[in-house]
Amino acid sequence: MKGLGVRARLALWHAAVLTLIVCAFSAGILFFVRESLFAGVDRQLARALSTIDWVYHHEPHEIQELASESGIVLFRVVVDGKLLHQTDGWEQAGLSQAPVEPGTPPESWKGPDGTWYRVRAVAAPSYTIAAAVPEGARRDALWTLIVILASGIPLAAALAIAGGYFLAGRALAPVGAMADKARQITADSLGERLPVLNPQDEFGRLATAFNDTLSRLRDSFDRLRRFTADASHELRTPLTAMRSVGEVALQSELDAGRYREVIGSMLEEVHRLTHLVDSLLLLTRADSGAANPAREVVELGGLAGSVADNLRVLAEEKQQSLSVDAGARVEALCDPAILRLSLMNLLDNAIKYTPAGGAIHVRAKSTASGHSAIEVEDSGPGIAPAHRERIFERFYRADNDCGGERAGAGLGLAIARWAVAANGGRIELESEESRGSLFRIVLPARSG
Repeated sequence: MKGLGVRARLALWHAAVLTLIVCAFSAGILFFVRESLFAGVDRQLARALSTIDWVYHHEPHEIQELASESGIVLFRVVVDGKLLHQTDGWEQAGLSQAPVEPGTPPESWKGPDGTWYRVRAVAAPSYTIAAAVPEGARRDALWTLIVILASGIPLAAALAIAGGYFLAGRALAPVGAMADKARQITADSLGERLPVLNPQDEFGRLATAFNDTLSRLRDSFDRLRRFTADASHELRTPLTAMRSVGEVALQSELDAGRYREVIGSMLEEVHRLTHLVDSLLLLTRADSGAANPAREVVELGGLAGSVADNLRVLAEEKQQSLSVDAGARVEALCDPAILRLSLMNLLDNAIKYTPAGGAIHVRAKSTASGHSAIEVEDSGPGIAPAHRERIFERFYRADNDCGGERAGAGLGLAIARWAVAANGGRIELESEESRGSLFRIVLPARSG
């Protein structure tokens, strides 16, 4: 069975079950017919014994004529241990040898010549009457029925196999169609879908599940293509800038000061390239699960103040006010290094997108639901609703057309979301266009 296909196995199982049903049905028919035939013989035998008994009591002188007048040709009457009468057929059939016990149910007995008889005896205190009826015709009918049923069972099994194979082929046709279509789908044709003949049946649900999987694969491939394209672009930009600056410097005679400016410009691009590569490596480690957070109890107000102090110089360059509100002590169980990375990216984003003279507020507090939170609120341009769902995707920027200060790789928020998720938390976003944005890091509070 293991080497057979599903269609052949279904056909064989169908044939096996149907054959068992036919066998059981045939056995039931045989039992019923046999009981009916022998019940008829027993009734005939009972009538013969009743007739002989009546003649013996009322017209005993007629008992010798009973065989010719009533057709009862096989009987014997014994009175007080002496044989009163015995038909010729009784002796010729050898029924004197039959083990007939008065008062027992009718029994089948096979004579010396191979003929079957149904024999029974009844007894009274002074006499015993035994009679027999041939079973040959009924046994022949029973054997004819057995032959018919025995011949029909293999035929029924063969028809069951053929019919099961045909029906299994019809039932499995959608699977074949799905397999043929699936072989045609490649990485370049993930937009194609498997045929769904009936969405309500099992094969329809299977095809729908495969189509959903293909949709997810297509989305993953699209994201991978975008990621590759964006990464290539982001890597090419600083390399192109360094090459251009270097070529200009080589083509011109410059003094030492000008060369220092060229080298400084190239170092800035190197720093940008290094930061981009480090971010990509961090996200790659995050995707592979290689970054395992070492959680400990962290006071969120102190962490927020430390990050703000490190980035305060960037805010001062744009004349921005950066305030930290850490009132009551707020603690959370997290990895401080990974959480610090998330907070630095959020705060750097706020400084980058807030215009000169704007305000940025950092708060550590406990939420109404009992969680610990850090909020970073700015007075920047806000985020349009169309961008909010994708703002945490890698290389996604809501300001692709902006340059200068705002030009970034688009990895900061992706790293921030991973860092918070690695600590068992989440990032919430509240934003209105032209009214700023609020990013909220929500972490599980310290238990106990």
